[in-house]
Amino acid sequence: MSKIAILTSGGVDSSVALARLADEGVHELTAYYLKIWLEDELAFLGSCPWEEDLEYVREICDVFGVPLEIAPLQQDYYARVVGSTVAELEAGRTPSPDVLCNRLIKFGAFVDRFGGDFDFVASGHHARVDHTGSLSRLFKGVDPVKDQTYFLSQMDQHQIARCLFPIGGMTKAEVRAEARRFDLPNSDRPDSQGICFLGRVPYDAFVEHHLGEHPGLIRDISTGDELGRHRGFWFHTIGQRKGLGLGNGPWYVVGKDHSTNELLVAHADSLSNHHRDHFIIAEPHWIAAAPAGDRLDLRVRHAPDLVGCRLRPLAEGGLDVVMDEPESGIAPGQYAVLYDGDECLGGGVIG
Repeated sequence: MSKIAILTSGGVDSSVALARLADEGVHELTAYYLKIWLEDELAFLGSCPWEEDLEYVREICDVFGVPLEIAPLQQDYYARVVGSTVAELEAGRTPSPDVLCNRLIKFGAFVDRFGGDFDFVASGHHARVDHTGSLSRLFKGVDPVKDQTYFLSQMDQHQIARCLFPIGGMTKAEVRAEARRFDLPNSDRPDSQGICFLGRVPYDAFVEHHLGEHPGLIRDISTGDELGRHRGFWFHTIGQRKGLGLGNGPWYVVGKDHSTNELLVAHADSLSNHHRDHFIIAEPHWIAAAPAGDRLDLRVRHAPDLVGCRLRPLAEGGLDVVMDEPESGIAPGQYAVLYDGDECLGGGVIG
């Protein structure tokens, strides 16, 4: 009998993951709700649903007779995820806090503090893992829209080897149907949106709380003309179109000048001039092993579409990633995630 810690959030995905494991009847399960720092300290910024989440978790655990524990990880979250996110924003980069959350908190700090007595840690991620070989390998979830391997791409072999993803072989529609079959109270509850640690707190309110405002110019990168002003370049990301407040658009953010505090934009008519077809990953990370060939598929954001690419090793150990098709919206600080077919190999931070 395997001893499994199941991470629960109150959402339908983790609830069905718990239900499926409990229904198998061959595991010793303990459910954990991870409590993070923002839910208390910054609740004044907006409604945070953790009390509602926890009520669902308790109800579902009671149905299946699974003991529930609350894991207080507020300090770990602030030190490992939020602090890094704020620092990256202030430096003009585009962080991916949900990637850090999985590697450093859900399968990091949690395992360090609570996982010693368990064989596996399960969650409701839309992903699959294969433990049959000498190395555990991560694969896309079967639902291309819900696949979450982008956010799991920085986990290491030790972490993946202890993971179970009970719903990774299901589409979202099948998860909903399974929730109704189990008569779960949250079977029709909407999916959560946005960054993992914000809940319903507005992103701009979170950023302003930590970094304030630092107004500057918005400049047309093609002509040098001043088009308007921004509240702080950390409120904007490369590729952004909405929220700029400019007329005669659409306009897109294509750069940030840290030295002058200027936001650089391009009109849609000239946006293709600012597409990129390659970038550097200074420190590539591989979940199981480095790829044998140089032709892979690439994601630069959480989205179902992938683009082909070629890897060119650099003398100092990094990678030059050359894309088959140029793209806009490639920003320093984002994660580039590499795939060989359905297998998520890893990736790294765009330099």
